[in-house]
Parts: sequence; structure tokens; C-alpha cells
Amino acid sequence: MKTRFAVTSVLLSGLCALLLMPKALAQQVAGDRIEPKAGTWKTWVISSGREFRAAPPPNEAATAAEIDELKSLADKRDAAARALIAYWNVGPPSYRWHEIALSEAMRDNLSWNFSIRHFALLHVAIYDALVAAWDSKYEYGRKRPSEVDDKLMTALPNPRSPAYPAEHAVAAGAAVEVLSYIFPDRASAFAAKGEEAGRSRVLAGVQYPSDISAGLELGRRVAARVIERGKADGSDAKWTGSIPTGPGKWNGTNPILPQMAAWKTWVLTSASEFRSPPPLAHDSPEKAAELTELKTFQRTPKTNSAANFWEYAVGGLRAHQYWSGQIGRLILEYRLDDNPPLAARAYALQNITSLDAGIACWDGKYAYWAIRPFQLDPEVKPLFPTPNHPSYPAAHGCLSTATGAILGYLFPRDAATLAALAQEANESRIWAGIHYRSDTVAGAALGRAVANKVIDGARKDGSQ
Repeated sequence: MKTRFAVTSVLLSGLCALLLMPKALAQQVAGDRIEPKAGTWKTWVISSGREFRAAPPPNEAATAAEIDELKSLADKRDAAARALIAYWNVGPPSYRWHEIALSEAMRDNLSWNFSIRHFALLHVAIYDALVAAWDSKYEYGRKRPSEVDDKLMTALPNPRSPAYPAEHAVAAGAAVEVLSYIFPDRASAFAAKGEEAGRSRVLAGVQYPSDISAGLELGRRVAARVIERGKADGSDAKWTGSIPTGPGKWNGTNPILPQMAAWKTWVLTSASEFRSPPPLAHDSPEKAAELTELKTFQRTPKTNSAANFWEYAVGGLRAHQYWSGQIGRLILEYRLDDNPPLAARAYALQNITSLDAGIACWDGKYAYWAIRPFQLDPEVKPLFPTPNHPSYPAAHGCLSTATGAILGYLFPRDAATLAALAQEANESRIWAGIHYRSDTVAGAALGRAVANKVIDGARKDGSQ
């Protein structure tokens, strides 16, 4: 009886451990296939994964010939081949293409406004293409090469999904096309990277050459649909308005991208769906109290350091770099590195949330043209130059709160930490003297509303 109790306890402990594991790790332990239903998940631009189903894979004779080719390549794997395999095998396919895109954005010194628009297009294309790929994978169920011939020595473990089409090639086909649309002068370099991504999986012996060609083609077809959407999103429009004048109005020159308020959103019905209520009147007692808070705030090395961090180390495009670093780390910690569709979903949701929050924030800024603190009262001495756009609502409040909230939904163990980071980013604008308290409160409320709407949709996208 004692032995039976011990065995039962061990079994129950193992079951509990499995139930408490993150989804991806539980799959690995159980030996399940990766997301067999991902081909049915809700997409953003294409109508469904099935719409882009690949043609059937090659027949048995062609497969045998491809395996012979893979064996020949395996015999010739050298240091360069192993390095290429390792480079493209770090994390899910979305990770590597995000890092490539981020490098390009930094090289061109893009504003954060355009960078988040570009990253949303990139990750929607990769996500939709991977949903389509998963539809084809489980429709055809093509075995991995070494599952057909165990004499083939692979350089990597076989991914736990059917081979056709190749997920790395699908992501590459989508990414190359979108990045070439965004950075046309670098198209040939992106194409070379795309070929590398596919070749790395053939060199590793985990994909057939035909998996790669089908994957690249599928990714390109989906990307064409995403690019079509991008060309019609209004981001190429020029601002033809004028700066309003009068008491309480922002009074600078060359405001940053007022036209962003008219860009097409992904989830919001319009940029003004969650527009902040009108700001406090510039001559109200409440506004005077807010000015007093800024003028009497006792700055310390700690608050100055935090304010400078969020402005210079994590301001502008570097804010996107910072939050990208968070999602890359969390995907690894939550063991989504071997789950391409779920990782792609995380990247897409984060970037869509950030973009819609930015558009909504800019709608409020240029609806009200609220005056900045130093413009209203010269006694306010900002810690650093105030960004060249109206005060209300605070952009850090909108964007950091929205990003922290969507990442908290995606990675719930870290939700409190992410929320605290977003709150510090928002509060730092008070410490720096560049925003009123009401700016930060309205920004956080707006960012939270955008994230909540994205989360509501994500809960119904079929991935749960």
C-alpha cells in the first residue's frame, strides 16, 4: 500500500507540474505537435490561413531525391554552415527579422512614429503568413526529412511540426518583401538574408529544398497583401493645416507629425474612439496647482537619472528598441522560442497596440493643441528640452502604458513588473517638468483603453 501511495503521489506530482508549466514547455514534455490549430487562427489582412494554402508537396520519388541532396550537404557541413544555422536558429523566426528591421530603423534614424508603423506591417505579415503556413502544414502533414530516412544526420532537433512549407522561409518571404517596401535601397541585402534563412534550414537537414521554395513564395504572397494595406494607410500624407493661436494653445513651430492623427488604425474604429476629454483650462485653479507641483518638485539624482533614462536611453526610436528587448527576453523565458506562430502573434499584438496607441495619442494632441508647461509659465524649468508637440495627453503615458498592458496580457507572470516600468516612464515626465499631471493621467487612461480593446480581440482569435 505504501509503495502504491508513493507511485500515485509521483504521478500526481508530475501531472500537476505539467499543468502548471507554460504552454510551450508542456507541449514539449508531452511530445505534442506545435499549435496544430494555428492554421485557423484569426488573421489581420488575409481572410484566413486557408486562403493561401500552398500547393501539395512533392511526391515520394521527388522527396527521395531531396533526401539524397540533404545527405550530401550534411557530409559537407563546415564551420561557415554551422554558423549560418546557429544565426537563424536563435529564437523564433520573428525575432531575427525584428532585429534586422530594428538595425535598419536605427541606421536611418527613423522617428518612433514611423518605426512603429513599419514594425506593425512587418509583424502582421509574418504572423498572417505563419497562420497560412500552419494551415498547409497540418493539411499535408509532410514528415521531416530525417523522419523519412533516419540515416540523415541533422544539425538541429526536428521542430515538432510538419515540414511543408518551411516556417523560416515563410517568415523570410514575408519579411523581405515588407522590408524592401519600407527600405527600398536595401532590397537586395534583404533578399540575400531571406535566401540565407531558408538555406540554413536545408543545411541543418530539417527541411527539404521544396519546403523552402514553397515557404518563400507563400510569405511573399501574404506580404503583397500587407503592403497594399500599407500603401493606403495615410502615412504618406503631408500636413496642410495650421497652428491655432490663442490663450492656452501650444505656441511652437514645426510640430511633429500632426498628420499621424489621420493614419489608419488596426483595431480602433477611428483615431478618436478613445479621445481624452478636454484638458484643464490653462487659467483654471487646477492648472495652477499642476504648475505648482512642477515648480516645487524636489529633483534628486535618482529622479533625474530615471527621467533622463526614459528620455535619452529609451526615448524616441530607442523606446521601441527597449520594449522589443523586453518581448525578446520574455519569449525566451516563456519558452515560445520553438513556437513560431505564438511568438509571431505576440510580436504582432505588441506592435499593433503601440501603433494604435500612438495614433490615438496624436489625435488628442492635435485636437486640443494644449500648451506645454514652460510655455504657460516661464518659471517651469524642464530638465531637458521639451519635445516639439502639444502637451496633452502625454505620449509616454499613452505608449508605455499600452505596451506594458499588452505585454502583461501576453506574459502574465511579468504583468506587475511591466506595469511598473510603464508607470515609471509616465511619471518621469513630471520629474522632468515637461508634462502636467493631467497629461500623464490622460495618457495612461488612453493607452490602457487601446490595449484593452486589442486584448479583447486577442482573446477571441482562436489561439487560446
